[in-house]
Amino acid sequence: MQNKGIVYLVGAGPGASDLVTVRGRSLIEMCDVLVYDYLVYDELLTWTRPGCEMIYVGKRSGFHSKPQKEIEALLIGHAREGKTVVRLKGGDPFIFGRGGEEAEALQKAGLPFEIVPGVTASLGTAAFMGFPLTHREVSSSVVMVTGHEDPAKPETVIDWGKYAGTGATLCIYMGMTNLKRISRELIGAGMAGDTPVAVVRWATLPRQESCFGTLATIAHHVAQRGIKPPAMIIIGPVVKDFPVYSWYENKPLFGKRVVVTRTRRQAGDLARRLTGLGADVMELPLIRVRRAVDEEVKGEVFSGLGSYDWIVFTSQNGVRYFFDSFREEYQDLRSLGIVRFAAVGPSTAREVEKFHLAVDLVPEKHTGSDLAKALIETGGLDNAKILVVKGNLGGEALIKRLEDQWAMVDRFEVYKTEPTDLSRHPVAGRFREMGAHAITFTSSSTVNSFARQAEFLQLKPGAVTPKSFSIGPVTSQAMADLKMPLTREAGKSTLDGLIEVLVEELRKS
Repeated sequence: MQNKGIVYLVGAGPGASDLVTVRGRSLIEMCDVLVYDYLVYDELLTWTRPGCEMIYVGKRSGFHSKPQKEIEALLIGHAREGKTVVRLKGGDPFIFGRGGEEAEALQKAGLPFEIVPGVTASLGTAAFMGFPLTHREVSSSVVMVTGHEDPAKPETVIDWGKYAGTGATLCIYMGMTNLKRISRELIGAGMAGDTPVAVVRWATLPRQESCFGTLATIAHHVAQRGIKPPAMIIIGPVVKDFPVYSWYENKPLFGKRVVVTRTRRQAGDLARRLTGLGADVMELPLIRVRRAVDEEVKGEVFSGLGSYDWIVFTSQNGVRYFFDSFREEYQDLRSLGIVRFAAVGPSTAREVEKFHLAVDLVPEKHTGSDLAKALIETGGLDNAKILVVKGNLGGEALIKRLEDQWAMVDRFEVYKTEPTDLSRHPVAGRFREMGAHAITFTSSSTVNSFARQAEFLQLKPGAVTPKSFSIGPVTSQAMADLKMPLTREAGKSTLDGLIEVLVEELRKS
């Protein structure tokens, strides 16, 4: 008999990907089927493993991808096939998310399920706007209520009079369509017309929009600003007393979409730092890096490991894959012998230092040419034995310059860089639709892959055309060779240098 699968009802949080629980992320990364809603941020979809089936069942005003009963049948069907299913729902699955209905259907079907809570929209909205939902001087309670009703109904079925005199902070979900009616009902039930109101769209995301007013004026202000669903409505004195400014909306890159084109593993640091500055980061993994070691060459290199004067690393990937191979052969770092280490830049040097090894040489400018120059300036390369650890691309100019100085150079390729396929990538789809304010290139291979996949990255009419930024001269030259426009090159070939010019340029616009 086939084993039953399991369904996880997972809260995706209020929007920002880093507000998803650790448990939620781990389940997304290992599931067989991901069933997701309209309010799920597209970056979460990139966490899935290869082969995961992704099914969109989004619901928004005026459009339902699938009826609720069909969604429940979908979850049951895949679980009965023995699959691990993640049902990913915006916010928390049990707060206006119909998670209770889905849990009940799974229980009736005799299928195992688990609930993974998420940060609900009202909590995320208040936190990112900078005001508390409760404060002992102005509000000691919170009410969460849905405002989603059929606008054709002549009367609301919600008794707003119950909430008008409580003194609680009101958090209204899905109430934008009925905002005017809700305001009128609350005032009619005795709530003061000058009660402060905040309406926040896409809270916690870099495209967050906020609008303030009073119960009597908010519908007019929202119409003037053109703020559409999805948005959270928060009513109460905490709105007036505390949002002097939103700490989030005052970040230097708030509202700016920035494309990061590194591999998924390498994009992490740059993406985190840009997100920390308020940017809406769109990760486009234009290249894939995988370990690729010729076993015969590996044997030759490690059999003579103690004879090298220098081991030269041209990338962080080279460091990681070199030491992966090293650990397969040796248990003791002393097996490296008396050798000096050179690294093309500080990021590569830091990767070496993770193995508790000191780096003897890092050039002032972080290019292969400058690394060769710095090695030559140490003197004594005549008959020096050097191991250059590299990938399948680049590094030949460095090796030639060292050999011209009569050094004996061995190549050790430990990884391969390959282009990815973005034809159906969800972030590529969002890039085509919306464009971006900036796109960053951190290697010539990302430039080449971008050019090869230009047909999948063609912007639609009305999309924002991005400014382009290069991490250094080698990358800039690759862009020039392909006649790709370049807005700015980093002053220093580091992530710090790249971020510095990007912030400087985008703050002008």
